[in-house]
Amino acid sequence: MDFLDHIDAKGAAFIARQPVFFVATAAAGARINLSPKGMDTFRVLGPNRVAYLDYGGSGNETNAHLAADGRITIMFCAFDQPALIYRLYGQGRAVLPQDDDWAALAAHFTIERGVRQIFDIAVASTQGSCGWGVPKMTLEAERQTLRKAHAQDDPAARLQKYAERNRSIDGLPVRSPTVLPYS
Repeated sequence: MDFLDHIDAKGAAFIARQPVFFVATAAAGARINLSPKGMDTFRVLGPNRVAYLDYGGSGNETNAHLAADGRITIMFCAFDQPALIYRLYGQGRAVLPQDDDWAALAAHFTIERGVRQIFDIAVASTQGSCGWGVPKMTLEAERQTLRKAHAQDDPAARLQKYAERNRSIDGLPVRSPTVLPYS
């Protein structure tokens, strides 16, 4: 296991090749949340900073946990060769469309219907490990289901839904968008 205090060039190149990543967060007294992500939503912004787009979905646990605790772990694993698992450990925060720093972060992504927030993460350390137990698989295609669902959304109804879902599954407060970043 190799630990570094930053993302090196090799780690950044590995991240760029991965079609899926996993996000883990926790807060005192709350369940640990672990979510898979994809859709080309992850960016390395520097050796100690990354960000990813978050689309509206079933819940908003990451937002609640980061507001309460800040800790986040992101894991990438190669499903091809060479085998590798690469983790980022840090502190994160949700940046919403109404926030002053939204525009600067959003410039790194393609903002489309359904985008709810951007998670901005200060990376404190990275860890690479073998990944020999991860199966070899190939990517057939990205799913389009979430994009299709959001394409049918009424913007006013979407904002209302966010306002109503202002708690995590464990009752922690969630900061929700008050404006949408798309028309």
